[in-house]
Amino acid sequence: MIGPLAGLEPISLDDLTARAELLTRIDRKYLVTRAIADRLVTELDDRAMVLEIDGAREFGYRSVYFDTPALSSYLGAAQGRRRRFKVRIRTYLDSGDRFVEVKTRGQRGSTVKERVPAWRDDRLDPDDRAYVREALRAGGIEADVRSLAPVLTTEYDRSTLYSPVSGGRTTIDTELHWQLPGGGGFTPRDLAIVETKSTGSASEVDRLLWSMRQRPRSVSKYATGLAVMRPDLPSHRWHPVIRRHFSTLDRTTLTDHAPIQYAPIQQENVS
Repeated sequence: MIGPLAGLEPISLDDLTARAELLTRIDRKYLVTRAIADRLVTELDDRAMVLEIDGAREFGYRSVYFDTPALSSYLGAAQGRRRRFKVRIRTYLDSGDRFVEVKTRGQRGSTVKERVPAWRDDRLDPDDRAYVREALRAGGIEADVRSLAPVLTTEYDRSTLYSPVSGGRTTIDTELHWQLPGGGGFTPRDLAIVETKSTGSASEVDRLLWSMRQRPRSVSKYATGLAVMRPDLPSHRWHPVIRRHFSTLDRTTLTDHAPIQYAPIQQENVS
């Protein structure tokens, strides 16, 4: 856990949801060292609060990402398409709650997230696929929903901060782990992903990170993680992040699984 979190005032889930649900928002992501994450929390305004549930301030997450055989979701991100999407089943490991989530792009680059409870472990049943189809259509996207299959699993521990001054949220993810369906994966021990979520202008957390010479990065748990493990995929969008933070990965940092072979991908029009 990020050590300085213990010094912040707590906020309950109900209060956090009431004040800053932010399903439509502007996201800024930062890939930082654990030391920077610790310093960030230490230097926050003393009015900042941390989500606390049953005495816990850090919670385990698992996300299973789904894509088409042509990797339409991945390519939409890699090519910077305006109409791009993500489909995942997210599990809150501490409570066991599970949701089918669909993320699309709204106006002015905002992120729109829709979700419903999931009842089939990490699988999409026909009702889930119908929901995904309608959520994508609402975002102006047509995709082959019937062919969606698990492509990548991520696991991490998350702490959530609330900033009363701006009304924004910040999440800090540590203990990051990426896993392919057949077993290959990696766990960078000293990295954290900080994500600020606001309805518009930069938050005080953004400005504090900028003062530490940290800048928002084009990083996606799904797309960047897949690009690291699949060098056959187009990944120019994430080259700076991969070169800076993942270029030294070797067999000592990868979990002990045989590499998986994939057929070359073909592009698919989903706009």
